[in-house]
Amino acid sequence: MLAPETTQDRTARGLFLSLDGPDGGGKTTQAALLAAWLRARGLDVVTCRDPGGTSLGDRLRAILLDRETTHLSLRAEMLLYMASRAQLVEEVVRPALAEGRVVVSDRYLLANIVYQGYAGGLPVDEVWQVGRAATGGLLPDLTLILDVPADVAKARVGHARDRIEDRPDVYRARVREGFLRAVREAENGTCAYYPAPIVAIDAEADPETVTDRIRSEVERALALGPRS
Repeated sequence: MLAPETTQDRTARGLFLSLDGPDGGGKTTQAALLAAWLRARGLDVVTCRDPGGTSLGDRLRAILLDRETTHLSLRAEMLLYMASRAQLVEEVVRPALAEGRVVVSDRYLLANIVYQGYAGGLPVDEVWQVGRAATGGLLPDLTLILDVPADVAKARVGHARDRIEDRPDVYRARVREGFLRAVREAENGTCAYYPAPIVAIDAEADPETVTDRIRSEVERALALGPRS
């Protein structure tokens, strides 16, 4: 069985950061701001999105989000996400870490554990086992969950733009519950399905406050300064 890499193993080869959470939390915007800030500090940064980030991944992303993709089972959906991620890890993430670079990813494995597992009904441990195989056990050094209440998220997102966002409010509520559960279990050291550091960020706050909190957590991960 594949064992998750240790923090020492990962940081010796760069730093891997992931931003995740319910739609409407501002992940994409904050990931771009984080990458720019890290570059301003003189770090070599690679950004990516999951699913996507490679030629194959972008094709799979189009299939996964397209409303015309009908009758796709939840397990097949999960496996397509994993295939995209496997290619992303092999083609982008591992080479960047091996070169000592910082990788900032817009979503990663925890998203599938929550979306298809906790919220969708697939066994969470099954999703984790498939994800561990797809990534070779590679987990981020820090996963930042941008948490936002369901009503706020819905107002920010507006009209659904893809087949995942088409899902009902009860599904979106379960997604948020899943991310918050992972945060609680990670804090207690009991998150067996995602054994990596997870921190929740209150994304309902104004964007500048969210940015500052993210930077504080990343500074701690980089050991550049005290946690505020």
